[in-house]
Amino acid sequence: MIDKKIVTCFIEHNDKLLILRRSNKVGTYRGKWASVSGHIEGGEDEHSRALIEIEEETKLKRTDVKLLAKSKPIIISDKENSYFWKVYPFLFKTYRSDIKIDWEHIEYKWISPTEFDKFDTVPMLYEVYKKIRKNIQY
Repeated sequence: MIDKKIVTCFIEHNDKLLILRRSNKVGTYRGKWASVSGHIEGGEDEHSRALIEIEEETKLKRTDVKLLAKSKPIIISDKENSYFWKVYPFLFKTYRSDIKIDWEHIEYKWISPTEFDKFDTVPMLYEVYKKIRKNIQY
């Protein structure tokens, strides 16, 4: 199993949560619903990587989002792809709902967090979301 470090960024707008459906051009979890995410490079700062991924995948600027919470990393075992994902979760809010997705996704939706079970998501997405919600610092 290979260790992979990633950020996963949940974005809220008016009590709705952004989910994005992964395209066939990505390496893993094609067609699955996810949050904004990306690999952490070398000694890169997790928060900086989170903001970069948000800008790339949604075209929201750093000034369009506000950090609500972050969490210690969560380890997710993915035997199918032979990875141990070390996930650094973040929760942001935005006042903008007009995002523009990049090549990594084919569609997006703003959903109620109670609707997670209606979507075929990447592993443990809802569990990670519940954990980060507990860390909100208003």
